[in-house]
Amino acid sequence: MRNLFRRKSIEMILHHANIAAKESSGMKRSLTVKDLTAMGIAAIIGAGIFSTIGTAAVNGGPAVSILFIFTAIACGFSAMCYAQFASDIPISGSAYTYAYVSFGELIAWIIGWDLIMEYAVGNIAVAISWSDYFTGLMHGIGMKIPEYMSTDFLSASRGYHKALESLQNGIPINQLSNGIQEAYAAWHNAPQLFGVRFIADIPAFSIVVFITYLVYKGIYETKVAGNIMVILKLAILMLVIGVGAFYVNPENWSPFAPNGVGGVLKGVAGVFFAYIGFDAISTTAEECKNPKKDLPRAMIYALAITTVLYVLISLVLTGMISYTELGVGDPLAYAFEKLHLTRLSGIIAVSAIIAMASVLLVFQVGQPRIWMSMSRDGLLPKRFSKLHRKYKTPAFATIIAGIIVAIPSLFLNLTEVTDLTSIGTLFAFVLVSGGVLIMDTKKGGNSLQQGGSYRVPYFNSRYILPIIWIVVLFSLLYFNEKNIFRFFNFNGEIYHVNGFWAVFKHQIPMYGFIIIASTITILAILKSFSLIPVLGLLCNLYLMTELGITNWLRFIIWLCVGLVLYFAYGNKHSKLREKA
Repeated sequence: MRNLFRRKSIEMILHHANIAAKESSGMKRSLTVKDLTAMGIAAIIGAGIFSTIGTAAVNGGPAVSILFIFTAIACGFSAMCYAQFASDIPISGSAYTYAYVSFGELIAWIIGWDLIMEYAVGNIAVAISWSDYFTGLMHGIGMKIPEYMSTDFLSASRGYHKALESLQNGIPINQLSNGIQEAYAAWHNAPQLFGVRFIADIPAFSIVVFITYLVYKGIYETKVAGNIMVILKLAILMLVIGVGAFYVNPENWSPFAPNGVGGVLKGVAGVFFAYIGFDAISTTAEECKNPKKDLPRAMIYALAITTVLYVLISLVLTGMISYTELGVGDPLAYAFEKLHLTRLSGIIAVSAIIAMASVLLVFQVGQPRIWMSMSRDGLLPKRFSKLHRKYKTPAFATIIAGIIVAIPSLFLNLTEVTDLTSIGTLFAFVLVSGGVLIMDTKKGGNSLQQGGSYRVPYFNSRYILPIIWIVVLFSLLYFNEKNIFRFFNFNGEIYHVNGFWAVFKHQIPMYGFIIIASTITILAILKSFSLIPVLGLLCNLYLMTELGITNWLRFIIWLCVGLVLYFAYGNKHSKLREKA
């Protein structure tokens, strides 16, 4: 068991990275703080602002703007912890490397495996969403792409069978939703060979191939493309905010939180999905000109800029039309179309295409670099860490990352598991925040170097954390949200109607949070932990409880698969094991 949690010292990690750099002449250092900030904005301003913001607004009303602030604060605590690690360990491994230093090898593998899910599943979902906007834009300018070339096989099959059921019940096709009509047309018109229908989302596949090619070519090409896309989408979003502000009706902001705090928190998964990109900045540490200073600054800058944009967009959007009408796939375009601003709705579609492409770009940059770090440690085959002779990028890892995203985007619809991306990212944030607590309390060879350029500001938890908990508990009781006494009442009517287990299983994550939060709070008070990492850990852990038991079960299954692979390969080839 001790071997499973063997840790690498910072000196050892930097030494191994330097050896790998000398063997392959190193990666090209061309990123400045402006480029890193642009990458952060590129990753954060994506599907969240063009699609999931609508669903969150339906549940939370105009108060969804507060949810963006709360989520940004929770991410901000973690961003400070990321910044401290990035300043001391300027290596491309991101949370994987940070966990290796603080928690040990097994936890490092788990977080590396978790990040595969975060990046890959997230990018598949973004590629499919990009395809929807792209095909809609092409249709709008008179260039219709056949449905069987712009729909995934799974959606076409499901939609076709739903359409048949409707026909049997006497409901004509033209009265069904647009999505089911398109799925029916895709299945019905698709070419066949030996009874197999050829249905694939070609635009989604194509954009992933193009982005992967850019990332393969080099960090300079990636940087230029990313900066251009960020400038364009920021300009368009400022135009949207400026024009939309003239059509805001303040009456639409009343009631501000129609479904209370509980309704606002229902949008956590969608809102948090918007913020998951800032950690990808840390994967480019070996391509930064001055990573110790630029990485921490870029993370904070990107988070602050995007939060302001999200809050402004949510207020303008819910002010233009009633929040009850925003439960659509493209809420921004829908709002402007309803107000007969059709030209702007077309511009928004173009902006969405640019924004989602930039998200793909940043995540396709991040995934291969994490694999590269894992390969250097022996947990993955050596080919994953080899750099291209000319482009100085992890070429093999980049190609594999492209295949893992491109092939599923052809045939699958991952709407059921996109929350896995959020729970995976939150798990990474929890571990990074906890890692700072561990490293700050350790002494000796593994303690963080004091020569780093950034430190999380220290505030003593002993005096501030109890006050925070008193305020939180008082607020819960005052607003009657998640009433503590009702929450622990096992004899309530709801249990008799639905059955004890059917209700209790959905409360398991919250009970787990209460136990862990109580333990951490006691330790923080007794040992005077730094407040910000504690708040980062607790906030992100709470957000994980809001994602539901189904997502937790899927997440646990994914981690179990990763453990099997670790014991089959990683544990046997670990360089720390060889050294021992």
